[in-house]
Amino acid sequence: MQALEHDPLGAPFSAGTGRTSIDVPAGACDCHVHVYDSRYPAVPGARLTPPDASVADYRQLQRRTGTERVVFVTPSTYGTDNGAMRAALAAFGDRARGVAVIDERIGDAELQALHDSGVCGIRMNLSLGVTHSLDQLEALARRVAPLGWHLQLLAPPDVLAALASRLVQLPVTVVFDHLARIAPSQAGTHPAHRWVLRMLDSGRAWVKLSGAYIVSEAGPPGYADVDALARSYLAAAPERVVWGSDWPHASATAGHQPMPDDARQIELLAAWTRTADVLRRVLVANPAVLYGFDLPPLDQRP
Repeated sequence: MQALEHDPLGAPFSAGTGRTSIDVPAGACDCHVHVYDSRYPAVPGARLTPPDASVADYRQLQRRTGTERVVFVTPSTYGTDNGAMRAALAAFGDRARGVAVIDERIGDAELQALHDSGVCGIRMNLSLGVTHSLDQLEALARRVAPLGWHLQLLAPPDVLAALASRLVQLPVTVVFDHLARIAPSQAGTHPAHRWVLRMLDSGRAWVKLSGAYIVSEAGPPGYADVDALARSYLAAAPERVVWGSDWPHASATAGHQPMPDDARQIELLAAWTRTADVLRRVLVANPAVLYGFDLPPLDQRP
């Protein structure tokens, strides 16, 4: 792939400087980004309360990664307050989509308002113990199904395996973020990994190649142990895989992992996808399908 001229760019909450060496295709989408704004209070018990990370900060990161589109996801920090995410959507316009966090108390008018603002999915967090319970799965999926939304799920592998029979029955598409939280050493052996691969193959699920720095047991700079896990998803269903930076890396900001270099994350993705065509599919064509973006002319080929 053609290398781009290096320049000494930096961005908040990201290690390293300079633009990625990868020739990133037009319309590339970063499908997992959070914004943090101290004007919105954290919910009691929130485990991650990072400093403010703004839309302006994220625009600096885009100069390093080469992405043009973005999916803002309400983090667990704010519970069901989607205010910061909606403000980010308004700032980016049609180049952004949103994934909201809701509970069963939300009214139909508020759901429609979220839809009109660019939201196209909900996130359920069964990992940090802050946001949702298992009993809310079916009820919330039924609420958002008429809008054509998906359900993005963050859960430990043991929970995923236990939920398998329930998730199959949901009336919405399921999106597993952070590589389905499978540890690389569990790839191919944990029941959750085998089940996620079957869900991908059946067309009922998607996976985000996000959070490699979180699941990796080898760590930086290469996160080499994640390669086989990421490629297993690409082999199962390359048309249902997307990528996300997970900026501003709240768990790394809290000291749980070293801060990743987001330009390097793009280079890791290119190594996983191996070809420019598959890279374009993951960064451009697949997000267009899942989030409703228009395809750039290059991807409108017969």
